[in-house]
Amino acid sequence: MIGTNIRALRLPDDYDGMAALWNEWLAEPTTAEALAEEDRKMYEKGHLHRNEQGKLEGYDRLRRIAEAEDGRIVGYSTIWRAPWTPPGMVNHFVLVAAGSHGRGIGAELSRLSREWAREAGADTLLSECWDDDERALAFARCGGFETERRSWQSLLDLATGEDPSQPEDRAAIEQLEEEGIAFATLADLPPGEETLRRLHELETSTYKDIPGFLGETLPFEEWLKWSLQVEGYAPERVLVAMDGERPVGICNVLFNEESRGMYHEYTGVARDYRGRGIARALKLLSIRLALRTGARYLRTDNDSLNEPMLAINRRLGYVPLRGRHRLIAPLEQAQG
Repeated sequence: MIGTNIRALRLPDDYDGMAALWNEWLAEPTTAEALAEEDRKMYEKGHLHRNEQGKLEGYDRLRRIAEAEDGRIVGYSTIWRAPWTPPGMVNHFVLVAAGSHGRGIGAELSRLSREWAREAGADTLLSECWDDDERALAFARCGGFETERRSWQSLLDLATGEDPSQPEDRAAIEQLEEEGIAFATLADLPPGEETLRRLHELETSTYKDIPGFLGETLPFEEWLKWSLQVEGYAPERVLVAMDGERPVGICNVLFNEESRGMYHEYTGVARDYRGRGIARALKLLSIRLALRTGARYLRTDNDSLNEPMLAINRRLGYVPLRGRHRLIAPLEQAQG
């Protein structure tokens, strides 16, 4: 820690340094502007309380920066909970710049975060790390974290500009259309809140079917902020399967200008329409959309137990990449 100062954030001055640090960890690059936009969506003032069972609820966060003598941001920590986070739990994440490992920066940032969480009344810490980062995983283990579950990244390379789908895949879309399922984009649907609320109901109704889903579903206004009002969103990149006026499937893909890649923000199908190939059709249409856009690749994340979606991805040619550990620790046992 010699020559390193732990301090509160100074915004907007810190956004550039924070983006550079985040980009050492993120699979898709971010920008100072994107981080500033995320902050604008946050609640202005935290409000934490206990429920009838004595569990922490509400929302608040603490963030700290580790600054080197030359002014570079070499560490960052955030500990937070949202209203939809499971009772008693807080989310904890620490980043340390590659050239600053082994200096106690992560340990000090973690100590400050845990102190805040204990004072707030939390009982559980939730975090994550890449499965190919043995240093980070060892640090988490020393802090009392255990792997609760795994998720996997997959990537479809589109650099050749060729559609990797097979004739039988394309025939599946035609079959669904013959059965009365129409495919459109959000840009094609009637504008206004009613349409958005129908999509919100469809998407959030499928959340709890995702293996490993925690907490509560997002209320409408929060869903808008974190699903549609994000960098890379466009209404023509929200693909929707319709049965008459009812949306029964959704696939939202985000485009990253810097990497020229697309990311599957979410894909879901209404329970009573599953097993008919709608998810596969939406994935196929997202590939066509990516090719028209000139995207170099499509990337997605899936829980390791979400076998139906993993099978679709494999069939379409997605290649598995590194995965992530979801880590959990009782707060009183978190020492590192």
